[in-house]
Amino acid sequence: MKQLLNFIPLIVFFIFLTIYDIFVGVQALMIASTISFLIILVMYKKIDKVELISYLMVMIFGGVTLLTREPNIIKWKVTIINFLFATALSVSQFIFKKNLIQKMLGKEIQLDITVWNKLNLIWIVFFIACGTFSLIATYYATDDFFWIFKVFILPAVSLIMSLISGIYIYRNMSKATDNG
Repeated sequence: MKQLLNFIPLIVFFIFLTIYDIFVGVQALMIASTISFLIILVMYKKIDKVELISYLMVMIFGGVTLLTREPNIIKWKVTIINFLFATALSVSQFIFKKNLIQKMLGKEIQLDITVWNKLNLIWIVFFIACGTFSLIATYYATDDFFWIFKVFILPAVSLIMSLISGIYIYRNMSKATDNG
């Protein structure tokens, strides 16, 4: 349900972008994101850090886009979020020796630390790739392709990555259970 509530603002954005223009689309995105944020807060009684960061990025980049009338600013949000996630996962694992993926899921799932570290590394590479493709699309693709990429392709690829991660976790959970 949360994923759907987080995805609806993108659809609203895409509809208003298609019917009107980027600036009306950004306004619609900001309003829909706020409504979605509030619904999640009321339903779940808390907001995850990732959801809070994403919401704040929409508000900041959307606000600056509307103030400056520069459409590339909102496009940078996708790139920066992906690079922020890659950086957070990297710094936590390689500098602080803490695995954020394990910290988020480790209470419910028992895996060997090497499995957690591989999973974390896979997500680091994934976020770097998404940020890089987003950056390329910002400057070298048409606006129409960029918004299709942002609203449909990136979420689909993220869903596929989550499914692959789930399969990887499941396969390694059974090994950890068999060995334990």
